[in-house]
Amino acid sequence: MRRYTEQDATRALTPTGGFLSGFGFSLNPYVGCAFGDRGGCPFCYVRALPVARADSGAWGSWVIAKRNLPQLLDRELTALARSRRLAETAIFMSSATDPYQGLERRMRLTRAALALMADRPPRRLLLQTRSPMVERDIDLLCRLGTHVVVSLTLETDDDRVRRRLTPTSPSVARRVRTARRLRAAGIFVQLAIAPMMPNCAQRFAALAESCADRVIIDTYVEGDGSGGRRSRALGIPELYARLGYAGWFERGAQGTLAAAMIARMGRDRVLFSRAGFNAL
Repeated sequence: MRRYTEQDATRALTPTGGFLSGFGFSLNPYVGCAFGDRGGCPFCYVRALPVARADSGAWGSWVIAKRNLPQLLDRELTALARSRRLAETAIFMSSATDPYQGLERRMRLTRAALALMADRPPRRLLLQTRSPMVERDIDLLCRLGTHVVVSLTLETDDDRVRRRLTPTSPSVARRVRTARRLRAAGIFVQLAIAPMMPNCAQRFAALAESCADRVIIDTYVEGDGSGGRRSRALGIPELYARLGYAGWFERGAQGTLAAAMIARMGRDRVLFSRAGFNAL
């Protein structure tokens, strides 16, 4: 059973760096994540971070809404605009949660944030999600225009793999349909293959070409911020071995998919890991 609560936050925009060094701020309307099951997605690095202890329950069983986020963001965007920094600012939404938690249907914090940024756009907003709920906000994303990139997580083209590793996440077909709808509306769409899960390279490349402007491929080793140590601590190699996917965890496993993607989409539309996410 999942628990949903509300709290006041002290700020909306959090200065960032490290893996997201190309961004000035991250924006997380929620704390926690209810997409996963049995402790969340098995590879989620966030559950190993201090923010995962914001609630006493197991990671994946709770979400906290930052109920005053729209008011905070309004003030912070105003301050950035007055200092003439807003036009130089890149925002990553969201780095430690998915901005389209189920609670968003009621709280509408993400929609409120998008509305504020549509009125006062930053240089670039990267909206990272795996949820088809993003379709609800196509009107605001269109208003943001070239200031926004929707980065839709799609770790594999194989729904059997998706069901074995992230069974409570939206299906492959549903996320592809979302990508196509966003792109048809004129919104820049990237597929975040992060982390890359077992796939059929040629089929995945054809699928990506049909629904995305570009792709970013990331792996457990390059993408967990610790050279794979966090992923190993989370037991991913053992999980993959049990499921018959052992070779997919190793460094360089992305090579076949990357080659297929480049052959289909061209080198400039196929990016990789940290450099890819920061290529604004």
